Amino acid sequence: MSNNYFEFKQFTVKQDRCGMKVGTDGTLLGAWAFAPAKRCRILDIGTGTGLIALMMAQRYPEAQIVGIDIDEAAVIQATENVSVSPFADRITILQQDVAIYEPEEQFDAIVSNPPYFVDALTCPNEQRSVARHTVSLTYGTLIRSVYRLLKNDGYFSVVIPTESRSKLEACARLEGFFVSKVCCIRTTPKKPSKRQLIEFIKTPVKEFVTSDKIIENFPNVRSEWYQELTNDFYIR
Repeated sequence: MSNNYFEFKQFTVKQDRCGMKVGTDGTLLGAWAFAPAKRCRILDIGTGTGLIALMMAQRYPEAQIVGIDIDEAAVIQATENVSVSPFADRITILQQDVAIYEPEEQFDAIVSNPPYFVDALTCPNEQRSVARHTVSLTYGTLIRSVYRLLKNDGYFSVVIPTESRSKLEACARLEGFFVSKVCCIRTTPKKPSKRQLIEFIKTPVKEFVTSDKIIENFPNVRSEWYQELTNDFYIR
């Protein structure tokens, strides 16, 4: 790994042009998100470097994946990363605003690592600010867009900060989504949950599945869960 690229087992992610670099959030979502069928259509909203799209392509070898982003530099970077990957024939990268995106057909699964600093001061770096803040993509806009683009039996998976969960879930309920699965992520055993992986569906559930997971048992020592989750991706 360097500041300019991150090497995984089956692909390399260059990141020198992107506002947001490869991080734990994206890796978690790419390894955790569910798609309901082998030959499915998957949409990655805010694809950035293309990391999550690449991970989903590796996990679902018959899936067709579309990654969209409003940032031109990110789209160029993601396109380059995809083009030299083993999955180039199954991933399409588009410069597109999800709020006005009109594909020919809906998706079986949608994934997103959305902007996550709600009501916070924006970053002086405009590209990084677009990637990290909900100025250009609010939770409401995201949820409405996903509901429109997702099949009735589809799955929407997202990673967000713990403090943003109530806001996102409120938007989801208003639109007609139901929580089906939640994974609360703690960095170490003694720390509180920092981020949450949440899965939404369009049909009611009696009770959603919830779990509490740890990334590291000790500093730089991955937990058994995280090691198993990411084993097909991390080189070591």
